[in-house]
Amino acid sequence: MKDVLLTPEGLEKLKEEITYLTTEKRREVAERIKHAREFGDISENSEYDDAKNEQAMLEQRIIQLEERLTRARLIEAEDVPKGVVAVGTRVRLRDLDAKETIEYVIVGSAEANPREQKLSNESPVGKAILGKKKGETVEVSAPRGSLKYKIMDVKAA
Repeated sequence: MKDVLLTPEGLEKLKEEITYLTTEKRREVAERIKHAREFGDISENSEYDDAKNEQAMLEQRIIQLEERLTRARLIEAEDVPKGVVAVGTRVRLRDLDAKETIEYVIVGSAEANPREQKLSNESPVGKAILGKKKGETVEVSAPRGSLKYKIMDVKAA
């Protein structure tokens, strides 16, 4: 299995989510199951079934996150090459067709979140710009056609 690349912030968020799910959320679900049992016959109790399903999904999520944590490889600031797009860098791109500029932090796929301008190193744009420097132009194949970006700036995130 491949490593899960995480920034220090991403590692902290992962640990926080595991802690929340294994403590507070497990307690909440256990309470729901306990409460649903009080309704009597569990064979025809939809509240009980819902709570048990939620418990199963919760445990699956915890397993998934703990496995991600065991495969985590932390990307420290000193690991990030200077002036080159890599995981852990902030890059400003100019869409040459739309004439718009956008800034992204390049992160591993586990941390990707477009709403927070966190772009996965495995996304089409992420793959295209990895290893590139300020001033270079890249072309990215997308479902709507080809996109062209000019790298305006690269710095440590």
